[in-house]
Amino acid sequence: MRHVAKDVGTAKSGEGGGGGLLAQLRNPPGGRNARIMLLAQGLDRTGSGLWAASSVLYFTFVTHLSAHQIGVLLGVAGAAGVLGSPLAGFLAGRFRVRPLLIGCHLLRLVTLCLLLVCTGFGVLLAVVAVTCVGDRAAKTLEMLFATRVAGDRRAVYQALFRSAANAGYALGAAVAAIGLAVGTRDAYRALILGNALSFAVAAVLVWRTGEPRDAGAEVARHGEPGNAHDDGPEGATSAGRPPVRRANPWRDPGYLRFVLLDIPMNLDDSILNVGLPLWLVDRTSAPHALVPAFLFLNTVLVVLLQMSISARAEGPRPATRAVLVYGVTVLVCCAAVAVAPGCGSWGAAAVLLAAALLVTLAELMRSVSSWELAVLLAPRDARAAYLGVAGVSQSVQKSAGPPLLTGVVMAAGPVGWLVLGGAVAGLAVVQRSACARRLGIQPSTPRPSGAPEAADGRGRPEPVTARSGES
Repeated sequence: MRHVAKDVGTAKSGEGGGGGLLAQLRNPPGGRNARIMLLAQGLDRTGSGLWAASSVLYFTFVTHLSAHQIGVLLGVAGAAGVLGSPLAGFLAGRFRVRPLLIGCHLLRLVTLCLLLVCTGFGVLLAVVAVTCVGDRAAKTLEMLFATRVAGDRRAVYQALFRSAANAGYALGAAVAAIGLAVGTRDAYRALILGNALSFAVAAVLVWRTGEPRDAGAEVARHGEPGNAHDDGPEGATSAGRPPVRRANPWRDPGYLRFVLLDIPMNLDDSILNVGLPLWLVDRTSAPHALVPAFLFLNTVLVVLLQMSISARAEGPRPATRAVLVYGVTVLVCCAAVAVAPGCGSWGAAAVLLAAALLVTLAELMRSVSSWELAVLLAPRDARAAYLGVAGVSQSVQKSAGPPLLTGVVMAAGPVGWLVLGGAVAGLAVVQRSACARRLGIQPSTPRPSGAPEAADGRGRPEPVTARSGES
């Protein structure tokens, strides 16, 4: 346990910001492997920024799809993406994460190149759906890689990743703006090739990394070597132990409840990208030129603040507390959006900018707490499968969140926003309570300053692992 305390102290000192973001990126948790992976993820997101900024216009002006067809295509692709996370978790429980991630990059490379030669709606529908499955699977595999390479400092790694990813995404969107300004078919195709190239380079970089062969090293750091299980093919164990049947997340009511409640805990994404722009255009007289400022503000704040926010939401107790902060922040954001139409042009602009700031702060809290809790609540010997199921919440939100906002919340007017904020805040209380019970956190029990958050130092208490089906 002394080693655990030392690791925790090291993590905290590394997060303190003394070295700065660039220093942390040069020497991230996990060393060389993490550094290469962060570079690969940054390039991946740069390509994603190229495609996200140009995809709708590409389908409109190059493949000549109607607005209805584009909506169906993107909706079906989003629904197909829900399969990506559990599929990745299932495969990662049986094969190495590294080759699976390389396969996801190469799959997306092939499907994007197919877009250049496909024009029929049916074929495009299948190609985009497979691309979306690869996207979601890749994100889950990246999370699994981080839990194995960064170990106890996975929250620091997550903060570095989000900073690098947002910077890459912004760079990709800026480069896409040049192509969109040119506006020719060749310019659109060049943007697709740029995204495909990012996947190719990311695959090469991932190939250069190494990966721990099992999770036993992480468990051993918690002083529990007897519970170390190999993360290779199912049934393999260390020290010649007999095969152990791993927990099944689909038969774990407590974890499924966490995943279900985590869906509304991801609504900040739809609020920022769908709710705020449409509300500004449809219900206020604020300048339309303000819409790009929402994404710009979000990107800059994530790059600047993710490290400091992550340092305050790492570990069981801070992670559960962050869920409550998320709910309150979304509630205040929704209240600001509700009053914006009655504030005049510039008043509405100021209020909506404040709402964008609040939803960004909520995103910063959620990005750490959701991931940290997804890891802590999962049995160590079945994390791949469990994290694959946890990834479903983001995929479902991306598919269901926009229709919820446009068809229900905005249709109900300001009252709809207030109800949404209240619902998210209430569900955050339920989520926090459920996670605290499963993690064995006793709110009334004070924790000495500097002491580990849980019985095993960084993970959840051992009795929870033994009762992985606990509801």
